[in-house]
Amino acid sequence: MRCPVCNFADSRVLDSRPVEEGNSIKRRRECPSCGKRFTTYEVIDTVPITVIKRGGNREFFDKHKLKLGIERACQKRPVDPEEIANAVESDLQNSIVTEITSTDIGEMVLDRLRSVDIVSYIRFASVYREFRDIDSFMAEIKSLSRMKKRAPRKTAEVQTDD
Repeated sequence: MRCPVCNFADSRVLDSRPVEEGNSIKRRRECPSCGKRFTTYEVIDTVPITVIKRGGNREFFDKHKLKLGIERACQKRPVDPEEIANAVESDLQNSIVTEITSTDIGEMVLDRLRSVDIVSYIRFASVYREFRDIDSFMAEIKSLSRMKKRAPRKTAEVQTDD
């Protein structure tokens, strides 16, 4: 790190400590040339993800907006919307994409909700998929029912005293 006083090309780290809930590091440094001390902050640089909306307009990914939608679907259900939103955001950050459609994000949420809570899944799907009538709603419920029947059931082992 270049010294801000004498412009020497290197400095020595005296102290490091996490700040902002561990999202950045504060470093106290000293210049070996002039002896001046200064503070630097190291933060994670993330690439912003652009969401392509259904209407074609683009906006930056906003985890808060995603969480609000999930909260509505999970109201009075044993689901942590923050956990779902964090998982989706993590998946997006770990992928190599810089643009994604809102449809793909919705599918990511539905995949997570399907495995956690079916009621929350149906609530989110009813808004996200914009069911037009009772028939499309029932078709979704029937597909869930078929998936549940195909999933292997866990059987309890019975122990006997022989």
